[in-house]
Amino acid sequence: MKQFFSDFSKLVKFRLTFLVVFSASVTFLIGSKIQVDRNVIDSINWYNWLILIIGGFLVTGAANSFNEVIEKDLDKLMMRTKDRPMPAGRMTTGQGLVIGLVMGITGTFLLGKLNLETGLISVFSILLYAFAYTPLKRKSPIAVFVGAIPGALPPLIGYLAAIGHSPVGYVPKDYQIALVLFLVQFVWQFPHFWSIAWVVDDDYKLAGFRLLPTKERDKASATITFISTLILIPVSLLPTILGFGGYIIAGVSLVLGLIFAWYAYQLMQKQDLASARKVMFCSFFYIPLVQLVLLFDLVV
Repeated sequence: MKQFFSDFSKLVKFRLTFLVVFSASVTFLIGSKIQVDRNVIDSINWYNWLILIIGGFLVTGAANSFNEVIEKDLDKLMMRTKDRPMPAGRMTTGQGLVIGLVMGITGTFLLGKLNLETGLISVFSILLYAFAYTPLKRKSPIAVFVGAIPGALPPLIGYLAAIGHSPVGYVPKDYQIALVLFLVQFVWQFPHFWSIAWVVDDDYKLAGFRLLPTKERDKASATITFISTLILIPVSLLPTILGFGGYIIAGVSLVLGLIFAWYAYQLMQKQDLASARKVMFCSFFYIPLVQLVLLFDLVV
């Protein structure tokens, strides 16, 4: 049983899935608070929040399962992935595919119960991640751009799910807020992806993955990563500029963005693994902190 849960965790990439679900659940609360303030709804619908968490976990787990089915033979080549259940021989691709299908169908059904948009976006997310991003990883660095789209959809899904089946429906401001939450996470993923690619580049090369912005861990790759952190700073200020975030989130986003950019600048200067790891670990904390502070800013 312990081995089963360990294999299931690796199949669905539990830590990645947790981060995705966390992002969607926090932005659901952000959207709900905005709707409460507008008197569109009376209070946060915690039942829908729970459905979002379960459905989001299943949909994300399904996309990751399909990814591992497709990359089973490539995972065997890399140290960090060769112990996953399929390349290690503890699970067949047929079993992985069935598990992915069951999770994908069930998760999409649950998200579709919240509203049509969340169901459709979840299907789009699975297809784009598993069948566009996954094969592109061996062909071109453009894969990072493609992968950043499904990676940025959780806050969009979370915000739209907060509205549910409200008789008032969407207003233009809702679409604007949802797109800004999407955009912040979209831009963040470039330094996030590239710092990870820098750290594990030797492993990626064994499988033929091309995720760095250039072919090598060089000055150009580090410079592009640094530029992406600079772009993130003004994008992260959009909630305040557009009026649904206050000065608290602006201040925190600015400070975190400058720290992120400083680490990326150090990577550009030194071009070493230690600097890349600092950028990578900073990226892990950036998005959860920004989203939590935005929620806090709305509540106080």
